[in-house]
Amino acid sequence: MERTSVASTWAYLFEHPGTDPDADRTVIDRDGQRTLLVPVPSVDQAPEIARRLADEDGVGLIELCGGLGATDAGQVRAAVPDRVPVGHVTFAVDSLLAGAAYAQAAAGESEPQARSAGA
Repeated sequence: MERTSVASTWAYLFEHPGTDPDADRTVIDRDGQRTLLVPVPSVDQAPEIARRLADEDGVGLIELCGGLGATDAGQVRAAVPDRVPVGHVTFAVDSLLAGAAYAQAAAGESEPQARSAGA
C-alpha cells in the first residue's frame, strides 16, 4: 500500500467482532484527505492495529470509537507515543444510559452487567 503524507491521513477505529482490519476497512481518498475506517475485531488488538496504521499507512491522527473504554484508549496511545495524536469519542451525559443499553444489547446481555471504565 502506498504511504500517503502523514498530515493528510487519519483513521477511525471501531470494534466489530469477526472483522479483518485490512480486508474490511473503508478508504475515502478525496481532495488530498485520506480517511481510513478500520474495524477492530477485539479491543485487545487495537494498540497493535494503531501502531501498524502509524508505521505502515502513514496515519497522522487516530480517533477511537466511544465503544472503546478509557483504558483501551490509553493502551492505543502508548502504542504510538509522541508520533500520532489519539482522540477518543465520548458520550454526552444525557446519552450514557442509551449507550450502556446499546453496549449491553451488542454483547448479548439480557440483564445489566457491571463494566469497568476500561471495559
